[in-house]
Amino acid sequence: MICPLEWGLGHAGRCIPLASEFRARGYKVIFGAGKRHLSFLKREFPDAETIEFLGFNPTYSKWMPMWLVMVIKSPSLIYHIIKEHIELPKIIRKCGADLVLSDNRFGLWSSLVPTIYMTHQVRIRFPRWTLFLEPLGCAIHKFFIKRYDYCLIPDLPGDNNLSGELSHCVKMPVNASYIGLLSRFTNVNPSPDLPKGVNEIHDTVILSGPEPQKTILKSSIMKAYADSNIQVVILGAEPDLDDSSYYDGRFIMFNHLPTAEMKKVILSSREIITRSGYSTVMELASMNRSALLIPTPGQTEQEYLAKRLSEKGWFTSINQKELSAKSLLFSEKRTCDATILMEESKKLLEEFVERIVSVDK
Repeated sequence: MICPLEWGLGHAGRCIPLASEFRARGYKVIFGAGKRHLSFLKREFPDAETIEFLGFNPTYSKWMPMWLVMVIKSPSLIYHIIKEHIELPKIIRKCGADLVLSDNRFGLWSSLVPTIYMTHQVRIRFPRWTLFLEPLGCAIHKFFIKRYDYCLIPDLPGDNNLSGELSHCVKMPVNASYIGLLSRFTNVNPSPDLPKGVNEIHDTVILSGPEPQKTILKSSIMKAYADSNIQVVILGAEPDLDDSSYYDGRFIMFNHLPTAEMKKVILSSREIITRSGYSTVMELASMNRSALLIPTPGQTEQEYLAKRLSEKGWFTSINQKELSAKSLLFSEKRTCDATILMEESKKLLEEFVERIVSVDK
């Protein structure tokens, strides 16, 4: 049973390569999540069994930074950790799961079956003026990680990694293993044709994360492109809606695109604009594409990733308040051969799944 965090579709998306590996070895995979994530996962695996198993679902604010929202909502987070931990044994018995994988859901460890915890940030980034609390946050996170039999880090060991200080330069839990970059696009061929209405020359905007920041970014980008002649494809990341598209001048917006069509749109894009969510960055790297990264205001992890990957020369980044027509005049920067990264990632993923399968046998 695979249970992603209810925080953007990235957590569900990076579970897809793991699900595919287990299914390729004859295992039945069950997904446990909220309705929106289950809608997305059912599109990828129409025959998969699903269980509605809602976890903590944070929201952003128009004016409060994300770290402050999380502080205010910490009682709700604690409630959900306890609630899902109590519910888990009942669900395991009901569906007959013999292995549980939790993507950043703290409460899904069990004595009934082996459990796996997946995270890309062992060290949770704190705001600058509260950095003295970071060791405490790291210790609390490790407390939960140690409850699990395995901890997976979707990244590569060594210098050529994406997460940086989030899961490197920190004492790792004894049960932790790097599993390589995870992308749902890795083993999918792009659609031969672009979706109806999409021009050969276009820019792509990938929206992600909760509201209201998602809509705020879309409005800012449309304003920045107001005087441009280029077509802009906006991918809305709304899998619980239909696949319809709608037009607004030179903008064509899709609620959701199948993976093969989305890959075609991204690969054929002149430029790409997106949040600096970790799963999005992994997916772009898997396709050897760079992008203009705009971190969600107040989300320290995204701000760190955007700055670090820009400094490495792999991506370009700006703050949301700096977004304008002038800032869109950027060109891709890439100094890393992602092909090598993905080859190593494939090997790490296969080795881990094979190790789990061997133990199960």
